[in-house]
Amino acid sequence: MKRILVTGAGGQLGLTLQELAPNYPELSFDFKTSEELDITKKAMLGKTISDDQYHYCINCAAFTNVEDAEKNPPQAFEVNAEGVKNLAETCKKNKVVLIHISTDYVFDGEKDSPYLPGDKPNPINEYGRSKLQGERYVQKILDHFYIVRTSWLYSKKHGKNFYRTILEKAKKGETLKVTDTQIGCPTNTISLTKFLFEELIKKEPPFGIYHFTDGEAISWYEFAKRILKEQRLVNSCIKAGRIRANVLRPKNSILGQR
Repeated sequence: MKRILVTGAGGQLGLTLQELAPNYPELSFDFKTSEELDITKKAMLGKTISDDQYHYCINCAAFTNVEDAEKNPPQAFEVNAEGVKNLAETCKKNKVVLIHISTDYVFDGEKDSPYLPGDKPNPINEYGRSKLQGERYVQKILDHFYIVRTSWLYSKKHGKNFYRTILEKAKKGETLKVTDTQIGCPTNTISLTKFLFEELIKKEPPFGIYHFTDGEAISWYEFAKRILKEQRLVNSCIKAGRIRANVLRPKNSILGQR
């Protein structure tokens, strides 16, 4: 039986992994929240991950607030880069395959077609830079790893994300002003979970960088309209063009499948 450690198990992806885990009785899981296992503390990692204890580690631990990362880059880099470095070194020492979740934000969004795993990253904000540094540590330290880049990740049940924010505002009767200048592929945490369990852990493809999304490219405006239709809400959704923001974000976040 394959034994899997999941870090950051209290986030939207980690909670989805926990919900679907019982559907995979052939896999054994150990879920750790960021409070239970802080990847920025190497000694804590060393006590948790010992030789032959785990076959895989799925790293869901991350500093994901893009605006806060811009205001406080050291905090983002501590988790998304240095914490990942600690985890990669601990996995290498104990012969654990690391599955690291990354992001479309490692790219600048200027490409006219979907980004492929081999394309050169060029992040335009601190969050993207911190995630790219984490990726580089994984590639430098480990031979046995999967880096999985995803985009516009959301859960309908867990966490703070675009889907739940639109729903919350709509239920309050607010008029929604949503940009149509950023294009990406909304990805449900359920879909990503199935990919991790069924395509990576069970099938064991070649190690390296993978892109995974739900495939359909739409704008944030189109996504918001879809959410309202799905939930049978009739709020006004205004196409806003480019909205002034504190953080630069990629215009094109479409990830091509490997």
